[in-house]
Amino acid sequence: MNTFLNLDLLSVGIAVAGIGLLGFVILFNNTHSMTNRAFFYFAIITVCWSVINYSYYQLPAGNTALWLLRGVMFFATWHAFTFFHLASTFPDDTHHQSRWHTYLLIPLTGIVSILTLTPYVFERINEIGSGGAIGGVQNGSAIVLFGILVFFLIISGIWKLVSKTIRAPKKERLPYSQMLFGMIVTFILLLTFNFFIPAVFNNPRFIPLGALFILPFAIMTSYAIYRHHLFNLKVATTAFLGFMVTVFTFINVLYSTNASAIVVNITAFFIVLLGSIKIVQDTLNLEKLAWELSETNARQEELIHFIGHEVKGSLTKDMGAFAALAEGDLGQLSDGMKSFAERALSEARQAVDSVSNILTASNLKKGTMAHAKDLFDLKALAAEVVDKANLAAGNKGLLLSFTTDDASYQMTGDKAQMGDHVLRNLIDNAVNYTPSGSINVSLKKENGKIIFRVKDTGVGITEEDKKRLFTEGGHGKDSQTINIHSTGYGLYIARQIIEAHGGTIHAESEGAGSGATFVIELPSS
Repeated sequence: MNTFLNLDLLSVGIAVAGIGLLGFVILFNNTHSMTNRAFFYFAIITVCWSVINYSYYQLPAGNTALWLLRGVMFFATWHAFTFFHLASTFPDDTHHQSRWHTYLLIPLTGIVSILTLTPYVFERINEIGSGGAIGGVQNGSAIVLFGILVFFLIISGIWKLVSKTIRAPKKERLPYSQMLFGMIVTFILLLTFNFFIPAVFNNPRFIPLGALFILPFAIMTSYAIYRHHLFNLKVATTAFLGFMVTVFTFINVLYSTNASAIVVNITAFFIVLLGSIKIVQDTLNLEKLAWELSETNARQEELIHFIGHEVKGSLTKDMGAFAALAEGDLGQLSDGMKSFAERALSEARQAVDSVSNILTASNLKKGTMAHAKDLFDLKALAAEVVDKANLAAGNKGLLLSFTTDDASYQMTGDKAQMGDHVLRNLIDNAVNYTPSGSINVSLKKENGKIIFRVKDTGVGITEEDKKRLFTEGGHGKDSQTINIHSTGYGLYIARQIIEAHGGTIHAESEGAGSGATFVIELPSS
């Protein structure tokens, strides 16, 4: 087999692989879409027509070649029909065909396609071409019916595309124009190489390359479908990689020197092609699964948000009731009842804080949490938070101190968020995770930055726990054993707020039992 013949086969193989993969990519992306299904039918018929069109011209004139030529006409009939069907449905997901399409056009196409396999279209071979291939055939009476039907289907399909382009709003005309452009290029190529050159110059050399000439229309149509968001670009990228592997596999045909090598290489080509189609399908399934999981997570977050608000509302009411009891608003209580009310009030406050953290984390994740930009004194805010934490620290026998200097710590930001979710969170954590010893809170300026530190002599942080500290819902390995009220959202929220203020936050510790230091760095105005 000469190199030129191998190049013919390679070009047809590339076109067949490309059109076939495009058909499966678009179908797998949405099997319920009428447009996607119509393009798939067009692609598969194109592949079948291309393979037989190439094959019949490689065989010497005889019964086998004649039957293959009839097969070309059979698939050409359905090729024209699938083109018309695609033009009719594009770009709709759902499309109801007219009664004449269902009950007249489809049966007529079926009848004509069957006639092409009989002597009524091609009776016999009456001319042998160069190289021993079929040079001419004796037409039968039904060839006229075939020509009329195919001409009607193609012209009707073109008219449908043109009329849709004209009727489409100006901003939506591009996909239709792309299909028309691809169609025009394809028909120019087919008319030039499959009709004009063979008829005028008596050179049928390019007839077997029909698949190559249809490729522009297939590519532009698939791109138009993509512009209508009917298939996924990630899946298309996977398909392109599969296509490239398939092409490289098919290049082996160029180096085939005998029939058995050609058979082996073509078999390998189809195996790789089918494998690429399977990979595309699996990729699409993963994309759909990821989308479904994303939708499920979004619904779960909305449900959690709703439940959280309801629970927070109920706990707030309970907290108000227990506060009224503890403060004697409803009359003087006995020492035992007052102690009970105070404990209940403390538990209700902790529960409200836990639910608030979950809701805040949810708002941060969705990007719905706004940050105020007010001028406030960070030093005064830190002193206020330390003062409020002194009672809890004293109840545990901890020494809580606050050191700073005379510098100004005026900053612009969200005072409430910095106080409640950052400073108070870090100091409360230090109190909760320090069984005994001391906690030092410091605020100073270093290298043009505001540095806020909370250093304790508590349980410390392992290297494994450091990886989870500032993540959403991230707990240390034994954190909930020490602090049963830990939600794992406090440090995650603190980091988000600090980063929104242009700062950073990190933790330092030499390990379990060695205490910990949390450091915040903020830009100094």
